[in-house]
Amino acid sequence: MSVGFIGAGQLALALARGFTAAGVLAAHKITASSPDTELPTVSGLRKMGVNFTVSNKDTVKNSDVLFLAVKPPIIPFILEEVGPDIEARHIVVSCAAGVTISSIEKKLSAFCPTPKVIRCMTNTPVIVREGATVYATGTHADVEDGKLLEQLMASVGFCTEVEEDLIDAVTGLSGSGPAYAFTALDALADGGVKMGLPRRLALRLGAQALLGAAKMLLESEQHPGQLKDNVCSPGGATIHALHFLESGGFRSLLINAVEASCIRTRELQHLADQEKISPAAIKKTLLDKVKLESPSVSLASASRVSLFNNKHPNSKKN
Repeated sequence: MSVGFIGAGQLALALARGFTAAGVLAAHKITASSPDTELPTVSGLRKMGVNFTVSNKDTVKNSDVLFLAVKPPIIPFILEEVGPDIEARHIVVSCAAGVTISSIEKKLSAFCPTPKVIRCMTNTPVIVREGATVYATGTHADVEDGKLLEQLMASVGFCTEVEEDLIDAVTGLSGSGPAYAFTALDALADGGVKMGLPRRLALRLGAQALLGAAKMLLESEQHPGQLKDNVCSPGGATIHALHFLESGGFRSLLINAVEASCIRTRELQHLADQEKISPAAIKKTLLDKVKLESPSVSLASASRVSLFNNKHPNSKKN
C-alpha cells in the first residue's frame, strides 16, 4: 500500500511522521506534493525520506490512499486537476474541514463513475501517535476501505467511524482542540512564571498536569466533575482557583469556542461550494485551472484564506 498527500503542510507532516513511527508505512511508500517548495514542512518530509513533488498528478499516480490535505476553498480546483487520474483503486480521503462527501463525489464522478471517497477529521497529535480521528464513508466506498483507513489512523491514536453530519462538531471539539490546549498551557505557564517558576519547568508541569488528567479520565469511568471534586479540598487552594475560573466564564468560553469552530467549518463548506478563492491564495497554489468568479476580493478576505502558509505571525520565544 502506498499513501499520497496533496498538500505538504503540517497535517501531511504529522501523519507521515505518525505512520512511519508506528511502523505501518515506510517513508518511501509516501508521496507528498505542494507548489510551495519553501515550506518548512517540505524540508521535514524530505529529511524523513518521503517522496516530494510539485506535481499533484504524480502524487495521485503513485498512491493507493490519497489524502486531500489542503484548505477547504481549494478542494474543488484540486479535484478538477487530478480527477482524470483517479482510478477505481484509489481511496480519496478528504481532511478538509466542512467539505462534504457528496461535493467531492459530484466532482470526481465526471471522471470516475464510482469514486471511493472517505471524509475524515483528525488532529495534529497524530505526530506523537495520540491523535483523535473520526471518519465517514461515501456512497461507493466499501466497508473494507473504511477499515483500511481506520487501521492507518488507529496506528496514530484513537479512530472511530461516525455519521457524516457529526464531523463538523468533531472539528470544533477535537480537530481544533489541541490549539485550545496549547493556549491553556501557555497561560498556565505564564501563571507559574508570575509566581516565580522558571518557564521551562512551568511548561513541563502544566503539560504533565493536563496529560495526567486526560489519562485519568480515559482510564476511569468517573465523570470529569467527580474527578475535579476529588482535587478540591474544602476551603483549599484549588476550589478558590476554580471560583476564579467560573467567575471569568471559563466553561462558557470553551463551549463557545467549540461552537465557533463548528460554525466556521460550515462557512468553509459554503466557500468551497461557491468555488471562490482569493488572489493571494491563487498565487500560492500555482494551479492553472483556478478561475475567479469575482475579480475583486478584499484584502481582509485575502488574509483570511491562506492555503499553504502555516507560519504563525505572533509566535514568541520563551
